[in-house]
Amino acid sequence: MPMRTYEFVQVDVFTQTPLAGNPLAIFPDARGLNDGEMQALAREMNLSETTFILPRDPATEAREGRKVRIFTVEQELPFAGHPTLGTALHLHSLNQTSPQITLDLKAGKIPVRFTANSENAGNRVVGQVFGEMRQRDPEFGTTLSREAVARVIGIAVDEIHPEWPIQPVSTGLTFTIVPFRNRKTLSDLKFNYAQAAEFLKSSGANFFYFLCPERREGRLEVRARMFFYGGEDPATGSAAGCAVSWLVKHGIARSDEPVLIRQGAECRRPSEMYVRATREGERVTDVRVGGYAVEILRGTVVL
Repeated sequence: MPMRTYEFVQVDVFTQTPLAGNPLAIFPDARGLNDGEMQALAREMNLSETTFILPRDPATEAREGRKVRIFTVEQELPFAGHPTLGTALHLHSLNQTSPQITLDLKAGKIPVRFTANSENAGNRVVGQVFGEMRQRDPEFGTTLSREAVARVIGIAVDEIHPEWPIQPVSTGLTFTIVPFRNRKTLSDLKFNYAQAAEFLKSSGANFFYFLCPERREGRLEVRARMFFYGGEDPATGSAAGCAVSWLVKHGIARSDEPVLIRQGAECRRPSEMYVRATREGERVTDVRVGGYAVEILRGTVVL
């Protein structure tokens, strides 16, 4: 069999600083790879996610968007936030004339709009273009018991905010939002995904998203943490969309209010996600999650 080579790019997403944010591997042209090879390459990259771009003819891409598949080290995902934003920012760096790119994912079409702070440097992502994706409208699940969740997490029940519900939310991937009363408790949390895996499966959620909203000088900021089977996630764009949907639904954030979610400090990869959503009566819509990315390395895989 003839040797095959595939180029890849690695970017740090939801940051303007190299070696921070959430790393992502991108294969810009994955044509010729089968499902098993994509999964094996994702394991080889050993990051939380790897994306595979499957170029199509220009007319199809203009109509349907850029086809992208997302893999963790364990499985393919229909949607994930930082892979969507990072891949879109990489594609934008190659052709900076379009203010928007649509990614055609398993979960559907996700548009990403761009705002440049300055001219980008060549065909690399250098943290100077802000990308904002619009996620699917949220679906809200049945609220969960504070006592049951506190027991699974391993904290006292009064550490969970008493006025706000613990609730599964999905904008493409389901996260159970757990609001903490204070930031120190959240920062000190010791949690292993395995201890809650059975509970999460039975409740219909994939993961917990722990957060602590604080309004300072009129501005709402949220500290957040997310643990999964690979450890702690530095930035979870899919969860950020769920979080802002939950914040707006329960009146913690105003409709269309810009909110900054900070995540990753505890695992020494600080990240910033800029989120907003619109409330129309009881309905939450127009969920937007944005941020920056920085290219950190390029390489070639030989198969």
